[in-house]
Amino acid sequence: MKQYEVNFDGLVGPTHNYAGLSFGNVASLNNANAVSNPKEAAKQGLLKMKALADMGMQQGILAPQERPDIAMLRRLGFTGSDATVLENAAKNAKQVFLACCSASSMWTANAATVSPSPDTADGRVHFTPANLTNKFHRSLEPRVTGNILKATFANEKYFAHHTHLPDNDHFGDEGAANHTRLCTDYGHAGLELFVYGRHAFDASKPAPTRYPARQTLEACQAIARLHGLSDESVVYMQQNPDVIDQGVFHNDVISVGNQNVLFYHEQAFLNTQSSLDEIRQKFGEHPLHFIEVKTSAVSVEDAVKTYLFNTQIITLPDNTMAIIAPTECEENPAVHQYLQELVTLGTPIKEVKYFDVKQSMRNGGGPACLRLRVALTEHELDAVNPYTLMNDDQFKRLNTWVDKHYRDALTENDLRDPQLLMESRAALDELTQLMKLGSVYPFQQD
Repeated sequence: MKQYEVNFDGLVGPTHNYAGLSFGNVASLNNANAVSNPKEAAKQGLLKMKALADMGMQQGILAPQERPDIAMLRRLGFTGSDATVLENAAKNAKQVFLACCSASSMWTANAATVSPSPDTADGRVHFTPANLTNKFHRSLEPRVTGNILKATFANEKYFAHHTHLPDNDHFGDEGAANHTRLCTDYGHAGLELFVYGRHAFDASKPAPTRYPARQTLEACQAIARLHGLSDESVVYMQQNPDVIDQGVFHNDVISVGNQNVLFYHEQAFLNTQSSLDEIRQKFGEHPLHFIEVKTSAVSVEDAVKTYLFNTQIITLPDNTMAIIAPTECEENPAVHQYLQELVTLGTPIKEVKYFDVKQSMRNGGGPACLRLRVALTEHELDAVNPYTLMNDDQFKRLNTWVDKHYRDALTENDLRDPQLLMESRAALDELTQLMKLGSVYPFQQD
């Protein structure tokens, strides 16, 4: 049976803004309080989705979260009308208010960890939303993420949904940003790589000292158990603490994999050789390509600045691979030269395609941050909510929707405007109808 890898990209929400909330994410901090353009951001994302669909890829769309998060502000003690809640929170608890306005759900790589059916004990596709406990503004996401995933993958015959892990740093889980899967092809059992930054219950183990390690080994192990993965189908790898302290807040900023290719920086992992040996042993006799980028070719600083590893590696219909890279990679001399040489090295990667996703890059996420990878059989793909899949008609509908509802400039001060909240809710209510999601947002359920 044919198997597909479907990229579900996060649709940028109507309150897309730069608040600089993510300590450890250099790009996010550097662009704090800049004027954002929600309309441009959403259209950049849609163009990238449509371009991949036009290449013959299966492309999906995941709806954004509601922001500002009025429900959380009320939970934190702000009362009165929505307008009063916004005004009081912005005036009296600015950082809390900004966190509740975060646009971070656009980075769908953090939405969940996904294990395809060939890997799991019960033969279903398993989803666990990330709890994202390390950052308050991201910890607001799991409940609605779970609602959206259940509305997208609703058939219980094919899909299994788990509650996110306990809301505690001991089980800090950042989703697919610290998870990748190697396989011979998408339809066969694969090898799932879980990358963690620290051991939660053993402080004697190596850990970063400047920036937080957001993923724990214990969280990785819990997800593997929930998804019914065997010991032979899993490799646990520790991210290099030194590279976390250089601004590599997720593994997908320093490493990315696709099928039988693992593309990584030489400083990515703590015990590189032993991890690669374990991957080789568990992957078997099938061809496997380790592409290591030396620091002498691309510095960690340039890798973070351009998001060389936060690119997507996709398998095209002709079975060659392409890198989907942000234009920042093309504009950086060292990275551009490396990519030009890479496609000549005899690996499965034969071309590089550049996309302008600057609105996302300025907030700290590249092309890979914008998508959740879901490998599906034909029957599983048929069971996906069809209104969440990209095609010509949905592309036109969503662009019309963006033109109708989105502003082309947004400042920090705009976030306290009750009119923006009403605009955003009207937009999301209409979106759930366009995508046949039902009532996934708290304002719809209340």
